[in-house]
Amino acid sequence: MEIVLRLLLRRLLALPVMILGVTALVFVILQFMPGDPADVALGEFASADAKEAWREARGLNDPLVVQYVRFIGNLLQFDLGVTTPPEQPISSMIAEFFPLTLQLTFIGVLLAAIISFTFGVLAALHRDRLLDQIIRLFSVAAVATPSFWLGILLIQYFSLELDWLPSGGFIPFSESPSGYFQSMVLPSLALAIPVCASLIRVVRTAMVEEMDKDYVRTAIGNGVPYSTVIRHNVLRNALITPVTVLGLRVGYLLGGAVVIEQIFDLPGMGKLIFNGIMNNDLNLVQGVVLTIALTFVLVNIIVDILYLLINPKIRSL
Repeated sequence: MEIVLRLLLRRLLALPVMILGVTALVFVILQFMPGDPADVALGEFASADAKEAWREARGLNDPLVVQYVRFIGNLLQFDLGVTTPPEQPISSMIAEFFPLTLQLTFIGVLLAAIISFTFGVLAALHRDRLLDQIIRLFSVAAVATPSFWLGILLIQYFSLELDWLPSGGFIPFSESPSGYFQSMVLPSLALAIPVCASLIRVVRTAMVEEMDKDYVRTAIGNGVPYSTVIRHNVLRNALITPVTVLGLRVGYLLGGAVVIEQIFDLPGMGKLIFNGIMNNDLNLVQGVVLTIALTFVLVNIIVDILYLLINPKIRSL
């Protein structure tokens, strides 16, 4: 337990450094975003003096180091600035749009876990037989399929041809639970299938390696039912690595959700960042990218902590 606490403390101490690095990277990269914010705010035909006064009032003429320190100070107060006119607080906009992105990511993770663990275990239990070959073929095909293209195919088949599910739009859960799930099914599948395809192979490999170990043969030789050995020993030991890999895929799902939201017209972070880019709104793009990046860092820290808690090999070091 002492080993776990020490490793846990080390991860938590590294968290501020990682967050500081992410903020610096996002801030510097977005400074090279093309266009002049003053043109967006005042219009292209505003006078040069008016534009210069606008930049000076907002500190855009200060050195980058000064701007970054001011940015960090505002960030500690949860202040991400305001959008270009009409000015709206970016923090409140993110608080409104980010929950949907998190919901889409969570459902995508859940679907990826269910599909990958089910197919991976079945492939391992039927190793080198027909079912295993079919599942492996599916995983190879799915992992090579971009999520945005898969989303378009799902819309064409399930919405336009079969008319089973809506092609886009969003219905809040509070208005209609069934409408909510119908609007989330296709985008969640488009997000989850490319991830679960690669995870199927991880689950299968881990299961096969565990099933080939001596303790499995010994237990079966001593009369322990095969299904009992699989459920109580093989599954518990084999799924440690897939659970960790799935946790690392959460960041990919979070970033992919931003693209999927645009395809299915969902009011999430994808809509915000698209509007920010189209309007050349540096503050809005910066706030959205930073929120997603920080969430990715926090998720990976949480995954590291969970891995320390569930992996007995780490605890025995």
